[in-house]
This record gives sequence, C-alpha cells and structure tokens, in this order.
Amino acid sequence: MAELRAYAALLGGQWRSMMAYRASFVVEMITNIGGTALDVLAVLVIFRATPTIAGFTLPEAVLMVSLSSCAFNLADFVVGNIDRLTSYVRTGMLDTVLIRPLGALGQLVFMDLPLRKALRLALAVVVLVVALGLNDIDWTPARVTLAFVVPVAGAVFFAAIFVLSASLAFWWVDSGQLGNAFTYGGRDFTSYPVPVYAGWFRAVFAYGLGFAFVSYQPALALLGRADPLGLPGWTGYVSPLVALAVAGIAALVWRSGIRHYRSTGS
Repeated sequence: MAELRAYAALLGGQWRSMMAYRASFVVEMITNIGGTALDVLAVLVIFRATPTIAGFTLPEAVLMVSLSSCAFNLADFVVGNIDRLTSYVRTGMLDTVLIRPLGALGQLVFMDLPLRKALRLALAVVVLVVALGLNDIDWTPARVTLAFVVPVAGAVFFAAIFVLSASLAFWWVDSGQLGNAFTYGGRDFTSYPVPVYAGWFRAVFAYGLGFAFVSYQPALALLGRADPLGLPGWTGYVSPLVALAVAGIAALVWRSGIRHYRSTGS
C-alpha cells in the first residue's frame, strides 16, 4: 500500500503540473487524436486505388489496423515515454530514480504518464468497435473472448518492445532512432496484412519478432479466414503467449541494463 501511495503521489504531481496549463493540455489532447486518425486514413486512401490488398477487403483491413492501433496506443499511453530513458541516462537523472525505494520502471512510467494521449486511445477503441461491426463475424464464445484479449495482448507486446528498445540506452546512449524502428515501425508493420510483405523482411518482422500475432493472425481467427501463408487457424489465438514471451525477454534485458548502469557522477 505504501508503494501504491507513492506512485499515486507521482501521478498526482504530474496531473497538477498539467492542470497549471489547462489550455495547452486540452490542445495537446485534441491534436493527439491525429495519430490514430492518420493510421485509418492511410488505409482508406490505399483502398481508393484498389478493391483488395493481398486478397483482403477494406473492412478486413480496417479490422487489422484497428487492432494494431488499439494495442499500440494502449502501450504508448502506459509506457511510451520510457523512450526518454536516453536523456535520463545522459544527464544522470536516473541516479535520482534508483536511490528511491521504488521500482525504477514504475517510477519512469508514473513520472511522465502521457495523459494527453487519452483521446487517441479512446478513438482507437471506437474504430475497433466500428471495424468489428463492419465485418460479418460468426461470434462464438472463443471469438468474443479473443476480441477482448487481443488488444490487451498486443499492448503487452508493444510495451515490451518499448522497454526493450529503451533498455539499449544502458549500453548505447544514442540508441533512440534504432528503438523507434521497432516501436513506431512495428506499429506501421502491423497495420497491414502480412502477405503484402515478402522475403526475409516478412520472415524476420512478422514471425521472427512476432509482429504478425499483434493484429494479422488474430484478425484471421476473428474473420474465420484461412491464412494465405498457410499457418494453421489456432495461431490466431496464441497472441497472449507471444506477448508474455516477449515481455519476459524485456524484463530480463531491463534487469540486466539496470545492473549494468554506471552513474554519470553528476
């Protein structure tokens, strides 16, 4: 309970600082909607030129981008600002975090929880609900459960990628752009059907790193469609296991990075 009160105090302090500039906070919340809107708009623009992409229709593609957007925006809302770890390591601010009797990751999350991104997440949920309604889905108990579990599992997956990419700062302070290739690049990758990619790129990102299990494989399971790439139908239900595996790797790398960290002396 003492730790929960400490985290609540960090969040409360952040909230009060934002409310000191209410107009700025409201403007930032509204403009942040653009991230989700642009993801969906990009798909709509592509389908103005062709009725199908890799054999998938517009409603099916919207379902995939909405699953990806929900997962990414939830992860970004909770741990997205962990990418500031590079500046904390460079300036020595991480020293202050480590001497407190609280977990370092929890402090970094609650010190700068991006509340301004709340509307972006809300819009992503709305788009997902609309996408589920646009598609003719044969709702079974398994598919109902999957519809609720997949966005959360995808968020755990993306959160682990955020932590993994941020952890590079313990060994390489200027690793920010490399990390973005896997976080924001992963969001873009999962917004489209996997068959549009080919060769080693698809093999590495979709199945080597697991991005196919964020939206593509679960969408196939929801739609009751066979995978054009030949994977069995049950692969659409393993996204929680993939997410937990990646989260476990992220936890190990994070702990190793914390032990590796050496103070700047500032």
